[in-house]
Amino acid sequence: MTSSMKTKTMWLAPLSAAMLMLAGCSNGSAPEESAATDTTADAPMSVKIATESSYKPFSYTDADGKLIGYEIELVDALCAQMKAECELISQDWDGLIPGLNAQKFDAVIAGMSITPERKEVVEFTDPYFHTGIILIGKKGDDISVADLAGQPVASQRSTVSSQYLQDEYPDADIKLYDTQDNAYLDLTSGRVRAMMSDKVTGIDWLKTEAGQNYEVKGDEISTEEDAMGIAFRKGDPLVAKFNTALAEIKADGTYDQITGSYFGTSTTAAAQEAETTTN
Repeated sequence: MTSSMKTKTMWLAPLSAAMLMLAGCSNGSAPEESAATDTTADAPMSVKIATESSYKPFSYTDADGKLIGYEIELVDALCAQMKAECELISQDWDGLIPGLNAQKFDAVIAGMSITPERKEVVEFTDPYFHTGIILIGKKGDDISVADLAGQPVASQRSTVSSQYLQDEYPDADIKLYDTQDNAYLDLTSGRVRAMMSDKVTGIDWLKTEAGQNYEVKGDEISTEEDAMGIAFRKGDPLVAKFNTALAEIKADGTYDQITGSYFGTSTTAAAQEAETTTN
């Protein structure tokens, strides 16, 4: 989903209702021991990690249904660094945090922005990516963010871009979707005039055949909630393990190699800057 620069995000307005839903998912109880298993001192750690598989290029599926993408390769590198056995599963976006707190899996990597609301119910690693949001519209249409009042605008729900629309342009006719793909479909069918999207996923879509008649309208929009992290249940010791592994693959060049293969450049500096601003 940010998280497209999968960046897979915030909660729906009104904020109070979203927080009540999230609080309900956590049942108001103290976090239980991590579901990650390590039955003996010599056994490799086993971690189940959920993602949302329609947030290209962060995490998506190939023609055979296999999970691929930037975050998938990043997880593979982190787990190899920790000598852990990691299982990646696909989960609908709206079920990621509820499923995490219900112990259906141990972690979430899905272009999920580190926001104050989410930090109330989950714990994040240090940032692994930093991005902004953009407005996409049809070529030749002079629409801009200043013209959104009364206009149908698409966005994936529970994301930073959808929350930005609701906060800054409440007079727009905001249409929210369960996936980025469904939002793109309504954009290309003409049911909405524009779409607010994560920068990376949006630009990636513009390179496709479906997006060739569309373009970015105006400048990238930067918010204070553009840093992405891996989410865990509160108090989970896995957070420290993943933070150590993340620092190690940044130090040895693995992180830059993976990031460069997807985005043509390293974002280590951006991620470090994001870490500074969120801690």
